[in-house]
Amino acid sequence: MKKIEVLGPGCPNCTKLYEETKQIATSLGIECEIEKVKDMGRILGYNILATPALVVDGIVKVAGRIPDAEEIKKILSA
Repeated sequence: MKKIEVLGPGCPNCTKLYEETKQIATSLGIECEIEKVKDMGRILGYNILATPALVVDGIVKVAGRIPDAEEIKKILSA
């Protein structure tokens, strides 16, 4: 099972990335745990410079922007 984290303090972009990722994972039938991470200590632990960020199994895949749906699909399917 994949562990997916969306990092961000709760801004509209962070929320949008979380909702889109959750919807795409469900539509693809991917068995995963999706977590919205708002804790700045945990976010800083990933050494990113900007949010939102998408993390899959502990690896930062995208940071500082919202990827389009096709990019999210590719990331989650990999």
